[in-house]
Parts: sequence; C-alpha cells; structure tokens
Amino acid sequence: MPTVFYNNKNMRIIAGGSRGRWFKGTPKELTVHPISARIKKSVFDILRPRLGGARFLDLYAGTGAVGLEALSRGAASAFFVDRDKRCLAVIEENMKRLELAGKGKACYGDILQDLSWVAFRAGVPDFDLIYMGPPYRDADNRMLAYSTPTLARVAEANLLAPGGWALLQRYKKEKVELPPGLERFREERYGDTDVEFLRRSAP
Repeated sequence: MPTVFYNNKNMRIIAGGSRGRWFKGTPKELTVHPISARIKKSVFDILRPRLGGARFLDLYAGTGAVGLEALSRGAASAFFVDRDKRCLAVIEENMKRLELAGKGKACYGDILQDLSWVAFRAGVPDFDLIYMGPPYRDADNRMLAYSTPTLARVAEANLLAPGGWALLQRYKKEKVELPPGLERFREERYGDTDVEFLRRSAP
C-alpha cells in the first residue's frame, strides 16, 4: 500500500471547547488549500457574537476547518459540503477526533449546481452563518471564477436565514456579481485574499 502524505498545516482549533486540538488535513495530492490561521482567527473574532447556537453551513469544506472551528466555539450544528469524497472522509474522521460528530454532518454535493436539497439534508430550515471558500485555481494553475455562480446557487436555494450572514472568501482580483437578494456590508483583505460579508437585502 502506498504511503499517503497529508497537508497538516494550520490544522488546529483556535478557540472554544476544542481549543488547541489538532485535526487531520487532506491528502497532499488534492488541490485543497486550507484557510490560513491568520484569516481564520480574524474571521472568527468578527463572528464571535453570532456563533452561539448558530446553524452553520461550510461550502467547499475541504478539511472542515471552518465548520469545526464554528462548532468548537458554540455553533449548534454544522453542515459540510464538498464534491470530493476523500475530503468528506477526512471531515468525518475529524469530527470523531474532536468529539463533534453529534453536531455535524458531511455530504457530497456540487456547489455550482442546484442547492435546494442542502437545508433538507441538514435538517434545518436555513442557516444563520454560511462560509464559502471556493478554490481560486484548478490543478493546472488556471484561474477559476466560482464565486459568482456559488452566490447565485445559495440565493436561489434561499439558504441564508433572515438576519444571517454569508461570508465569501475569494482571490482579491476575482470579479464578483451579487445575485438579487444579497447585499455586501463589509469586506476584509488579507494579502491576496478578500473575505466579503453578505446579508439578505431589504425587500
């Protein structure tokens, strides 16, 4: 059996009930780039007042780093979606390692397609917090532009709860068009990465 090498950079919970505990990264042959420790800390410092009891959705979940952090900090539930089954297996293992399996569920799905099934499979009406971290480049280092269609699918499926926040992590030069029903109210920049904060727009 060949040796499998894992990308374990930054694979640690920052705060909350699982603070300081390490979790498993994805196999290195996967083009998964985990959220940096700097961005994760900054984003969760902003989200801190909204995490208690929140229904959290982690799209393009990868290792599950974002949703796991949310659960550690008091989110009631987390639903992880990725289209690579190897990522889903890692997320399931990480939830068990961190003793969070009862609060989270990982599911296969193509996020660029219809997402109307997500809330049903998660067992919730909608989500208080949604984090989207689509890949910036493909395996051949070609630029991708997933942000606009991802936001469109989220809006079409009405996944964001009234008063909820959706966060989009993207390459700073990627042009993003917001779909009807969502508005931008905050933006943070971390080097080449932007995180946009979105909410439902007023009728």
